[in-house]
Amino acid sequence: MLRKTHIAIGLAAGLYFLPLVKNKMLFIPLVLAATLLPDIDSINSNIGRKRIFMPIQLFLKHRGPLHSYTICILISLALAFFYPVFSLPFFLGYSFHLLADSFTINGIKPFWPLKHVSNGKVTTGGLIDKALFGIFGVVDAVLLLFLFV
Repeated sequence: MLRKTHIAIGLAAGLYFLPLVKNKMLFIPLVLAATLLPDIDSINSNIGRKRIFMPIQLFLKHRGPLHSYTICILISLALAFFYPVFSLPFFLGYSFHLLADSFTINGIKPFWPLKHVSNGKVTTGGLIDKALFGIFGVVDAVLLLFLFV
């Protein structure tokens, strides 16, 4: 999926849960940051081009361990113990990124280190990816409307 599609999907998840959280000012930015985080393992992603993440790309291939619920859950649990306010937004953003990528042709290994791949027929940047961006853009607008009405 494209970055903008991940952001639209992550924003929808964040806006849906926003009424249930106490620290509303941190919640959406954390969800959006977490929704981009799995792609730090790719030099082709906007976030992966940052110099700070380049050493990670030497050791991990794209859609490897960072694109797994194993890592998502481990980091979420660590955050729950040390920075609880970060745990839910991190889990939401990260897991919705993984869910979206599981429908792409390359897919993900959801329970890395197990070899099983969860994939679909969506091409990154293709018609379905663009349609999902549009659909979630509308969902985001509706959720924003309900928050302020």
